[in-house]
Amino acid sequence: MSWTDERIERLKAMWTEGATASQIADELGGVSRNAVIGKAHRLGLDARPSPVKPG
Repeated sequence: MSWTDERIERLKAMWTEGATASQIADELGGVSRNAVIGKAHRLGLDARPSPVKPG
């Protein structure tokens, strides 16, 4: 799987809409959750708060 311009744009759109990395990976196909997270980080997309509540 390569990161085509179309796939990157889809990742950005879904990330902005609040989709999880797992949801984005499923939508794109051929890519893992961790690959999505890594690509989002390299693209400089805003980090998300952890869904795990402290305490």
